[in-house]
Amino acid sequence: MNNRTVLVTGSSRGIGAAMAQQLAGDHWNVILHYSANATEAEALAQNIGARCLGVIKADLKSEEETASLWKKASALTSIDALVNNAGIYVQSPFADDYSNWKALRADMMRVNFEAPAELIYFALEQFSKQGHGKVLNVSSRVGFRGEANAAFYAASKAALINLTRSLAVEYANTGIEFFGLAPGWVDTSMARDGMDDRLADILATIPMGRMGSPADCAATASFLLSDAASYLSGVVIDINGASYFH
Repeated sequence: MNNRTVLVTGSSRGIGAAMAQQLAGDHWNVILHYSANATEAEALAQNIGARCLGVIKADLKSEEETASLWKKASALTSIDALVNNAGIYVQSPFADDYSNWKALRADMMRVNFEAPAELIYFALEQFSKQGHGKVLNVSSRVGFRGEANAAFYAASKAALINLTRSLAVEYANTGIEFFGLAPGWVDTSMARDGMDDRLADILATIPMGRMGSPADCAATASFLLSDAASYLSGVVIDINGASYFH
């Protein structure tokens, strides 16, 4: 595995950064992606060192920049795995002002589902030629259970879950494998934004009594992208402290 390379989207901080660090520690070469947090991305690249082959900026709300991300990454080296981690989460009542409703629907589906699907499309061309490749899609517990005031987020993550499962079946005998993660509450800056008055209520819903950590997600990603998990293609693993089963 020493010469394998993984592209991790949304890897400047949080879950993505933890996964990039973990995979570099597992002897993967890593290509980082960010949309806005350049300082954090560059700091992570410095921390990873020689295992980081590049840092690429791309706004996944743009179809053109999404395509450019893959083009730039694959120009650096042959890519063996894609981790679709980048995502956005916005709470809003479903029956919001119509212009806001349309904008939220477009952004949520674009970043959380369409961009990952496009990156998978581009990756499959290379993976098919290589005869191997791995895709890990980071979904959410909400993709299984839904959430009030987050309908489009839940829908986008449910779509990503079923894309993962469908492609695992379609590519089952090709050497190309698909996996997913479905985290519940994870202690990241995005999750904690505006949470001060809700933290106690959130923790009360988690039997283990704590939020998940980026390291929890990274450890699972490490396993799924290892050769040991090949027969698990199509699985979407819950990471939620026993807060939800399905």
